[in-house]
Amino acid sequence: MLTEFERRLIQATQGGLPLVARPYEVVAEQLGCSAADVQRSFADMLTRGLVRRIGAVPNHYRLGFKANGMTVWDIDDAALPELGPRIGALPGVSHCYERPRAPGWPYNLFAMLHGRSRAEVEAQRIELRALLGKACRADDVLYSSAILKKTGLRLKDD
Repeated sequence: MLTEFERRLIQATQGGLPLVARPYEVVAEQLGCSAADVQRSFADMLTRGLVRRIGAVPNHYRLGFKANGMTVWDIDDAALPELGPRIGALPGVSHCYERPRAPGWPYNLFAMLHGRSRAEVEAQRIELRALLGKACRADDVLYSSAILKKTGLRLKDD
């Protein structure tokens, strides 16, 4: 759970830190505290797992990674605990989730792949299929065609 200060700190920085030499001082001034308070609170939230990391977020489209495919996999449920983390550890996978199957939708593993072309994504998909082996019963890929919104979770004002 967030303290009121932590909530205000996340709201002040969720769009990014100011691009200045001393960003924590700018944030501290906005919040009426010291830069040490900001750093200490971030360190504590990192330790508690409330914040995963503080760093640059590259724009993969501008870096040339314009082929983005959400691959979906029908994996033997017994094999998923072992194979899911292995898929998630592959360098081309940015998101990897286990999700429940639905009527007419047999897929239980989702892995987002990125490449400069669909051919690159398809090559990664072949690699994934080989890694999954006989545990994979079916797969498909859904390619992005336009970005309608792309952001992390944003905390709203109460």
